[in-house]
Parts: sequence; C-alpha cells; structure tokens
Amino acid sequence: MTQSSAPDDKLMSDTLLVREYLANLPDKTELASSERDQYRHAIKKLLKEKNAVLVAHYYTDPELQSLAEETGGIVADSLEMARFGRDCNAQVLVVAGVRFMGETASILSPEKTVLMPTVEATCSLDIACPIEEFAPFCDQHSDRTVVVYANTSAAVKARADWVVTSSIALDVIEHLKAKGEKILWAPDRHLGHYIQEKTGADMLLWNAACIVHEEFKAKGLFDMKTLYPDAKILAHPESPASVLSMADVIGSTSQLIKAACDLPDQTFIVATDQGIFYKMQQLAPEKTFIIAPTAGKDATCRSCASCPWMGMNSLQAMYESLRDGSNEVRVEAELAKKAMIPLQRMLDFSAQHKLKVQGKA
Repeated sequence: MTQSSAPDDKLMSDTLLVREYLANLPDKTELASSERDQYRHAIKKLLKEKNAVLVAHYYTDPELQSLAEETGGIVADSLEMARFGRDCNAQVLVVAGVRFMGETASILSPEKTVLMPTVEATCSLDIACPIEEFAPFCDQHSDRTVVVYANTSAAVKARADWVVTSSIALDVIEHLKAKGEKILWAPDRHLGHYIQEKTGADMLLWNAACIVHEEFKAKGLFDMKTLYPDAKILAHPESPASVLSMADVIGSTSQLIKAACDLPDQTFIVATDQGIFYKMQQLAPEKTFIIAPTAGKDATCRSCASCPWMGMNSLQAMYESLRDGSNEVRVEAELAKKAMIPLQRMLDFSAQHKLKVQGKA
C-alpha cells in the first residue's frame, strides 16, 4: 500500500520555495586556467599543513573530484563519504558536497573539524522536509517505522528510526518488510515509490522531490533512445516512475558507475547529475556517455542535470575555507547523539549486506 503524505498544494509550495531559493544564488564564476592551477597548488599545500583530507561527492565539479584523488582523499557517494571521513586519520575533513553531508561527517566524527567550501549548499529534499512539519507528522503515525533518506537535516535524522542512502535503501526496506513493519518514508517520493513497487512494503510517503532528477522526462528519453537505439539507459531512482520504467539499470551513483564499467555495452544514456561523468569516463574511457534530456532550461528549471548547490563548491571557496578555517559544520552534541542512532543502524546494516544493482541489465 502506498499513501501520499502531503497534498499537491504543499508540494507546489515547496517547489516554489526551492525555485525562489535558486533564483537568489549567484552565477558560477569561471576561472582562467592559470587561476585554477594556483588554487589547486595552494589547496594541496594547505591540506598537508592542516592534516586535512578532501571528501568529494560524485556530483561536484570534476576539478574538485580530481583534486580529492590527487591528495589522498575520496570521491564517492554519500555512504562511502561518511565511512571514509570516520575512518581516515586526518584531523580536518573538507567536505565538497551539500550541507547534510557535512552534518553527517560531523555526527560520525565529532572529534574532527569538518569544513565545507560553503554552508549555503543545501538540497531541495532537505528544504522540503523541515523538522517543524516532519516531527508532528511522525507523531500522527507513531505505529510506523520512520525511514529517512540521507538527504535530510540532522534534526530530521534524529527523529528517524533509520537513515538510508540510495545504495542501501532497497535492502533496508526489504529487511523491515520481512519483520512485518509499516514504513513512514521521507522525503523523496520518487525513490519511495520505486522502493514500494519493488518490495510491496506498506509505505507512507512524504511528498518531495530532487530538483535535478525531477526534470528528466520519459518523452525526451524516448526520443534520445530513438537516436541511440543500442544505448543502455542508466537511471537514479530519484527520477520519476515514467523514466525508471525505461531504464535498463536503476541504482545509486556508485551502482550506476559500476554498471557502466561492467556492462559490455559501449553507449549509455544517463539520467542523473552530469557530475557523475567524470568518474564514468575515467573508469571506462572507451565508452560513450550521454546525459538524459530534461524539461529544458526554461523558467521552471535552473538545475537541469546539474545540482546548483553542488555547483557552489568551487576551488576558490575551498581555498578560503581551508585558509581561514571558515564554514565549519558542527552538530550540537545532543542532536548528534540522537541522529547517530539511525545512522549507526545504516552503517551496521550495510556492513552485513551485499548491496545490489537493481535493473534489467
């Protein structure tokens, strides 16, 4: 049974809120080649001086991803970012991603300093699931196990029973269903609907969506497939159901990268943030990767196939954060203690279960 938690007028309100937020973001400034080189050199020097490590998400600028790799850091999905930050020996974690990733790093590594290039880098899913609305909703459905996506604030995580990333969500819900538990899922309705369809679990869905994946459309994907009939379609489960129905592989960022490497096919249409192409092209340089079409860059879309908040992570901002020790992310101790409980459940569960790529390929 799938239920929707929020009426359409709430979803529209959240959508308008996100668009208003995006409209106020400054345009990204392109650096000259010489400036990029200077910033990269300075950042490498500061990382060594401050015993710091760069932890970058697959959706960030390729400049940051390559810098993380060159300096002993990591490029990963949010689950692996969390693990790496916890287990590495560095005293300073520089998290290139969005704010919830910095918060998670702080919760898992309270003894370390967590810096971000900008603390303004948020997420549409986080914005659309404020704790002031989520907590009373959970109270109204106290018979359900609360499972929240990692793309949420520390406060929302603290209210949950489980935290999951897209790479482990399906396995966790299958586990809970086998125990006879009913689920309250938040915040991404597309991911929630996909999981419900795959597992048949009783899920009550919060009504929010990722502004990047929401823009992928089945019609455009069909047209692209016509142009490239031999291409396999790789899709992130935050995409709409109509897009997922056309996909050959559905999975998290790390799962899609693995599929791109392992499958014998040479051409792939990819329905997720185009930042993932850096790693795909690095690991499978002989293959062709094409970004899935979106609704187009019109009045409703400033995020097409590229998260604007991930784009706020720049070389200049990273240098200034490291130089000044600015943009530190620290979660209040009592809140961190509560949020650690569902996060630890996820980490313990993931250590015991083999993660799967779901799809027809």
